[in-house]
Amino acid sequence: MLSERSVKRGGIVGALVVGNLLGGVAVASGIAVGGLLLERFGGTSLAGLGQAASVLGAAVAAVPLAGVAARHGRRRSLALGYAIAVLGGALIVGAAVVAQLVVLLAGLALFGVGQAVNLQSRYAAADGAAPGARARTMSIVIWATTIGSVAGPNLSEVADRFGRWLGLPGLTGPYVLSIVSFALAGVVVAVFLRPGARSSAPVINQADTGEADKTTRAVGAVAALRWAAADPAARFAVVLVAVAHAMMVMVMVMTPLHMQHHGMSLQLVGVVISVHVLGMYALSPVFGWLTDRLGAVRMACAGMLMLATAVALGFVAASAAEGSALTALALTVLGLGWSASVISASALLAGTAADHVRVPLQGATDAGMNYAGAAAAALAGPILAAGGFHAVNVAAAVILVPAVAAATAAVRRNPGIPAHAGDYSAG
Repeated sequence: MLSERSVKRGGIVGALVVGNLLGGVAVASGIAVGGLLLERFGGTSLAGLGQAASVLGAAVAAVPLAGVAARHGRRRSLALGYAIAVLGGALIVGAAVVAQLVVLLAGLALFGVGQAVNLQSRYAAADGAAPGARARTMSIVIWATTIGSVAGPNLSEVADRFGRWLGLPGLTGPYVLSIVSFALAGVVVAVFLRPGARSSAPVINQADTGEADKTTRAVGAVAALRWAAADPAARFAVVLVAVAHAMMVMVMVMTPLHMQHHGMSLQLVGVVISVHVLGMYALSPVFGWLTDRLGAVRMACAGMLMLATAVALGFVAASAAEGSALTALALTVLGLGWSASVISASALLAGTAADHVRVPLQGATDAGMNYAGAAAAALAGPILAAGGFHAVNVAAAVILVPAVAAATAAVRRNPGIPAHAGDYSAG
């Protein structure tokens, strides 16, 4: 017979699964057309700014959302984030109607908060999970994004027609779909996520702690990153999350433009983005199981190998006479590498022994992840304009170098990699 604790855990994970499914529809629907919408406003060189604004919005929101989660519980944090994303979607549609680039970028920044919420859901799933099951528990919630994220881009054309039927400008219909999906996700977590779903390491304002014990006092994001910098395993996790996301964003956001420049249809663009997102999420339970079984560092290294393979395939696809199939393969492997890297690195962070550091470090890592993605997206447009899709994949390969260096340092410090990610400590 199931214990009360098991039932509560099942209810929390169930609410997070449904929320991430709906959030996945919203995020992926916007991603499929965001670059095209910006290109219409300001040309190819500005196309990457749309994704850059969204990723920057996710970065800025990551630390405050972690603070809300620690003080008031995961439910309030996630619901608030989805509400902000709804507002962003409405601003995007309004900006397209009145042709205001600045308002459009502001809307895209708020829209990106939805991605931050989807990402932080994995930590909500890990709260209270057994050390040997953290990666698997997180991966279940990440996997739920598969359905929504694959469906979102494939609904782009239908949503675009619906938007035109409503009298809206072209390419805004998918954002109407995003608004509805984010709103439903917010309702699900607000109603069904238990109020007690609170992070295990509350963030305490250091100014209010007085003479509290420094070993248990919570720290801010900057102090948490300093702590991680002194721990090779944590440092590797922080760097890998940022690198994997930057590589993924740089290549993914320019792929629709590369395909359209070569005469491929919006429908084909949607299919390729869908298989990419399928790679990001569909096998996440497998990667979670492997992380718990083989160790987070081993899976992280496997993820980096996948990322390197993906950009090599993308480079070759840029030269192929009929490159749609090879482009789809490259984007799929890129998604798999992102998934393996993020799950394994997140398991390292969730398993850190320092309770007072855990939550602020999670928030800071997600912020760094999205800042890196924003920078990659902003640079991707000029790189594509200057050197084509070849240059985009070369730049993505260069981004991988810091993660390789961090991995080398982590393995040298502790070559005996344990079976369970939660047991790993370089200290």
